[in-house]
Amino acid sequence: MTGPKAHPFPDAREDLRRSMIEEETPQTLSPTYRLAFDDSDFLMREELRPVRLQLELLKPQMLMDEAGITSTVVMFGGARIPAPADRDRARTPALGALSHFYDEARDFARRMTLESMKSGGTENVIVTGGGPGVMEAGNLGAHEAGGKSIGLNIVLPFEATPNAYVTPELSFNFHYFAIRKMHFLMRAKAITVFPGGFGTLDELFEAMTLIQTQRMAPVPILLFGEEFWRSIINWEALEAAGTIGADDLDLFRFVETGEEAARIVLEG
Repeated sequence: MTGPKAHPFPDAREDLRRSMIEEETPQTLSPTYRLAFDDSDFLMREELRPVRLQLELLKPQMLMDEAGITSTVVMFGGARIPAPADRDRARTPALGALSHFYDEARDFARRMTLESMKSGGTENVIVTGGGPGVMEAGNLGAHEAGGKSIGLNIVLPFEATPNAYVTPELSFNFHYFAIRKMHFLMRAKAITVFPGGFGTLDELFEAMTLIQTQRMAPVPILLFGEEFWRSIINWEALEAAGTIGADDLDLFRFVETGEEAARIVLEG
């Protein structure tokens, strides 16, 4: 704790230190005697879920505030998109054919980070899911530009660690998908979406739903790869059925290159 105390009570760290040097007795060795905030077994109890939700909301928010991050550019996209050098090892030829989007993501992030650094590197900071594929490309592009980028990982059975290019002090790990998605959008000034699977679709449609229902201020939503997106979503059929309005098709636009996307974002 730095600076003068705002109250006359002991600091939590001070009490934790004191509790660790107490005499060992049957009472002090009992789990019930542990300070609640230092008792991981207690914090993991089902009844503490609301507290864990709040902690997961607060920790990234506070640390990004302390890092001076004022706005972000979101990059959603598939973990399975290979780098072009690895396209022949992709699980399907179709997936290998999407490998050029790795380079476009990398180029887009590099361009946006170079622009961000002109104003101190705290605005339009690249944020990805912190994993492989398109996410790795985004963090790599920011790293190559000499800037910082954020990684919002989540505990999954098949993505063990963040990619190597996330800025370490801006690397976060989540238990709750819902809180993670809030952090993607809380500072977003633009959202880019590359080809991906269920997770990417979930992130895209949540963002569009929030904007459609005016629960979030409008921001540019750029879908990389018109051919891909039109092949998996029949946007016009949704309009024709009346399940969305014609103006809902204006929530997004298609782009093909990092250069094109960066120009749109920077031009506002």
